[in-house]
Amino acid sequence: MMTSTLPLISRISTPCKHLGAPGPDRQGLLSLLAEAVHVPDHGRLRPWRFILIEGDARARIGEILFRRVQEAVPEASATRLEKERTRFSFAPCIVAVVLNPVKGHKVPEIEQVLSAGAVCMNLLHAAHQAGFGAQWLTGFAAYDRDVLAAVGLSADESLIGYIHIGARTEAPCERERPDPTALLTVAPP
Repeated sequence: MMTSTLPLISRISTPCKHLGAPGPDRQGLLSLLAEAVHVPDHGRLRPWRFILIEGDARARIGEILFRRVQEAVPEASATRLEKERTRFSFAPCIVAVVLNPVKGHKVPEIEQVLSAGAVCMNLLHAAHQAGFGAQWLTGFAAYDRDVLAAVGLSADESLIGYIHIGARTEAPCERERPDPTALLTVAPP
């Protein structure tokens, strides 16, 4: 068995505002994605795909997000609006993990959703193993159809998450983790 120098237990989310250049180059990103797709995928449906958000696309999507929040949430504070405008401006590499479930298949849609969620988690782990910081985000940008269209999703697709990847500009704070012994029960015989 291979031993990692960065055990999974050391993975922690790095807030996207604490991510900067460099991010993975194209070959490095493809390696991370190759690791990400090693997930349970009942029926081999591959009900997910990726959209890379980088360069000028980050600012363009940020402006659309700013306008959409301004329209949809008129009580949004100036601080929130600025946070939305800059949300995509920190990490140099953002991967949108898109769900395109195979409708009417014998594999239930929930299993397809879970497979896509596993892709996100594997991508976080792969980024960690490669020495990058990363964060999985959703929020308004993950559910507003105008923002999703600007990212490149079709009307029948959903966003599972935006995975922001880059170099850490600040070390994230560790948070308290649950005790697994408090969560474990044994099924009755």
